[in-house]
Amino acid sequence: MKKRLFIFLFLIQVAIVSYAQDAEQLNLEKAIMIGLEKNFDVKIAVNNVMLANYDKQIGFGTLFLPQVNAVYTRNYSVEDVEQQFVNAPEPNEILGAESDTENFTTTAIYGFNPEAIITMRRLGKLAEISELDAKVAVENTVAAISSAYYRLVLELQRQQVLEKTLEFSKNRLDIAEARYELGGAGKRDFLTAQVDYNSDLSLKVNQEQVIQTARINLNELLGILPQQQFYVNDTIMITDELRLDDLVENAYLNNKQFLVAQRQENVAFLQLRELQLQRLPSINLSGGYSNNTFNSDAGFLLKNQREGFNYGGNISFSLFNGFALNKRIQSARVQKYNTDLALQQFEVQMTSDIYRAYNAYEISRRLLEIERKNYEVAVENADIALERFRLGIANYLEFRDAQVNLLTAEDRLITSLYTIKESEIELLRLSGKIYFQNSDDRLDLLD
Repeated sequence: MKKRLFIFLFLIQVAIVSYAQDAEQLNLEKAIMIGLEKNFDVKIAVNNVMLANYDKQIGFGTLFLPQVNAVYTRNYSVEDVEQQFVNAPEPNEILGAESDTENFTTTAIYGFNPEAIITMRRLGKLAEISELDAKVAVENTVAAISSAYYRLVLELQRQQVLEKTLEFSKNRLDIAEARYELGGAGKRDFLTAQVDYNSDLSLKVNQEQVIQTARINLNELLGILPQQQFYVNDTIMITDELRLDDLVENAYLNNKQFLVAQRQENVAFLQLRELQLQRLPSINLSGGYSNNTFNSDAGFLLKNQREGFNYGGNISFSLFNGFALNKRIQSARVQKYNTDLALQQFEVQMTSDIYRAYNAYEISRRLLEIERKNYEVAVENADIALERFRLGIANYLEFRDAQVNLLTAEDRLITSLYTIKESEIELLRLSGKIYFQNSDDRLDLLD
């Protein structure tokens, strides 16, 4: 039984080494680059930016450029004609009389509405909102990838902890077995050491499943297949301490969702102005060129050709439309008020989120120092317990207790590092600094 366990553990180690050699190495920067290139949410958001820009261009062409249409027509006919004239007693018959008509007309129409300028400004704001939404998608993707990446790093570090624990259990098992064979201890101590070793081995095997799940989650965010393998060899590093005042100030300037709420307020105001300007008269200008030719073998008129220009214009305004415009203006005022309230609500929510995340960040940093000291004590205690157990001074319960304390202390230490990193990611996202340095940075993914 013991030999089979050793062989199984050896095969696991060989598989890990082989995997590390074959798989491509992945760091956080490379993961973000792959994610921004392949993530489907980012692709859809970038396409929406393109659609908004197309709408803006269509609006400019519709509102400020004339509509020019050209029509060319050519008709032929062959008919039998019978004509009865007043001054002729006999009718005039023409068999197979041919006629043809050729028309060419060009028409240009230009209409100017006072609200057109406001409409273009509104379309411009909608294009800005679309680009900000795309930047939000980019930042959320970067935050999710960073969190998933460090989650994988955390699980790999936990695996290393379990390997150390398994090594301690192996040493204890070897000592217990040697004592049992030499008659210095009973079989119960040896069997207990065997059970504890098997339990630690089971934890390590289960951790492999946790790691694979973390890999699949990361691959999903990167937009790649779950079976594609990457080798991650990294540690969780804590950056310089963040300052609350800087985070709040940056959020007001660079938080893209807050800027979207501001633009939506501007759009609501422009929609109201558009409706108000519809009360003003609109100007319509038109002009055209026509060239018409008519040929006929029957009738008094054998040929008729007309060629020339025409132009004109009008001014129109609505006198009464059943108070529909007034109701639309009232509705637009309510909508603008709602966007004002939504902006205020988001401002409070954004500030509250920053304070919550920063409080968690500060507490986690304080706990980190405690966990580091606790880990140092646990390491020293485990070393002493192992030596005492080797010399036969301590029993297996004392050694196992020190071993469990070391496992717990190291797990809490690396979990504290991950918690701080999670808070850092969230604070950088809320402050708008997780990927873009400024809110007006160009979205390079549009290239």
